[in-house]
Amino acid sequence: MIRSIPSRSTIFTPRFSNRFRVLLTALLVSVSLSGCQQFVIISYLLHGPPTIEPDFDAETGESMSNPGVTVAVVCYAPTKLKWKFPQLDEQVATHLAFRLGQNHITMIHPDYVKAWLDEHPDWEKASEIGKAFKADYVIEVELADFTLHEGSSTTLFRGRTEAYVNVIKVDEEGYGDRIFTKEIDFAYPTRVPRTSSDVSLGEFQKEYLSMLSERIGWLFYERFHGDMIGWAS
Repeated sequence: MIRSIPSRSTIFTPRFSNRFRVLLTALLVSVSLSGCQQFVIISYLLHGPPTIEPDFDAETGESMSNPGVTVAVVCYAPTKLKWKFPQLDEQVATHLAFRLGQNHITMIHPDYVKAWLDEHPDWEKASEIGKAFKADYVIEVELADFTLHEGSSTTLFRGRTEAYVNVIKVDEEGYGDRIFTKEIDFAYPTRVPRTSSDVSLGEFQKEYLSMLSERIGWLFYERFHGDMIGWAS
């Protein structure tokens, strides 16, 4: 959840449809099987598909989904990227915060974080944000590269992001230590680029930021093996 969170129904793509397709496929397959194979499929339908443990949980033994845990997100974009995408850092932070909130992680509202950053332009460490909001963790996204076009094409869209995702754990006195770092190299769609005749650049940017937030979010909440089925084109 996100503190004082507004409606987010227009920001994110629902996850239900992909899972429903996976479960429906499993049901159809089970009809043609027998014996222990049917037992496996029935168990799959009753208990759900196997999930993948978040990298953060696996590497640190901690979880952002634990009760009472509060998380803030901040994003840094170099000047060369902000020339082309002036609000890129705010957009990435906002999409990620809402995505994590959708997946049962209690977030500091991104508008509050943005207001604090505006009031403290000389901030240096992510732990300062954690201290200001009494957050247990601060997720820091450092963008190295970001593009929405396929190579040098002006009519083909394929988003690509290179970034480092760091987690700073903040203690009760407001001091922080980096306990997790992961490099992200993410492209979407994964196989076939979109064309300008199918979608506008603005629409594609919104869709890509939603998918990027999902990809980063998987570092912190469970996902299913079939979640990337619809990402090819």
